[in-house]
Amino acid sequence: MSSPASRPVPPAAASLLNLRGAVDLSSLKQRPAPSGPSAPPPTTGDGQPGSAPGAPELKVNVTEANFQQLVELSAQVPVVFALWASYSPESAGMLDVLERVVDSYGGRLVLGAADIEAFPQLAQAFQVQAVPTAVAVLKGQPVPLFQGGADEQQVRSLFDELLKVAAANGVTGSLGGETGADAEPAPLPPLHQAAFDAIEAGDYAAAADAYRQALNEMPSDREAKAGLAQVELMLRLQPITAQDSEALRAQAADEPDNLEAQLAIADLDVAGGHVEDALNRLVSFIGRNFGPERETARVRLLELFEVVGTSDERVGKARQALARVLF
Repeated sequence: MSSPASRPVPPAAASLLNLRGAVDLSSLKQRPAPSGPSAPPPTTGDGQPGSAPGAPELKVNVTEANFQQLVELSAQVPVVFALWASYSPESAGMLDVLERVVDSYGGRLVLGAADIEAFPQLAQAFQVQAVPTAVAVLKGQPVPLFQGGADEQQVRSLFDELLKVAAANGVTGSLGGETGADAEPAPLPPLHQAAFDAIEAGDYAAAADAYRQALNEMPSDREAKAGLAQVELMLRLQPITAQDSEALRAQAADEPDNLEAQLAIADLDVAGGHVEDALNRLVSFIGRNFGPERETARVRLLELFEVVGTSDERVGKARQALARVLF
């Protein structure tokens, strides 16, 4: 496995993957535990053995035997899987950063270190293209985080957003630490809370209404604007089946100037973590077309900027590309 490291996937896109469950982990969860010696015990940052049996572990060495337990644990706290390999020089650095940062959250996150040479099925299930790679699992569903190295500040920012997504989906537990297992998240503004409650119930239309009302009351509410863009994307994706997506991809390839097909594939790519592909697709369409269709694509592109995160490096590049094709 070797490919250029990519920037962290923004939490907005990650939340969509969490809610839609883009990667099927069922085959791994149903695998029988292997016979023979058990996995080595978890260790702390200094290489010493972890806590005694029965105590909560904030770092676990992932094996086929304990993978299902970790997936089940993700209903209580987000579990961050660090997929590494001995042949990857960046792996050790990523593990050090993740372990240090996870430990600082006082039990609100758990780290699972997975050697893909020993557990190659996990890399296949998570569709890993390079190592090291970090993927969170939340309520049994994967949330892509990043590939390659990441500095501590990036990881902390990403985990802060991951915990917001977790809270929006009712995952607010903790394994000991200062926060306590029953710690309550900071209260949200009423309309934001209504939107999160609706998302948890799967009622994205109601969530969109709540965010629109919040924007009517405060047009400068950036979180409501981003939240609205996310749930509107969820609404567009809800009726699309796997068979539909294959047909749409074929249509988009055959008809590069078919607006609806290009918009649909851009949505699917953002939700699937292929952010650059999605943004470049719409920029290219805008560059080739004029009139109402061009404006429709431009508006959708701006909405996807909100979903991805306006401070994301890939959004910055897409903005520059958009300016070139418009002017």
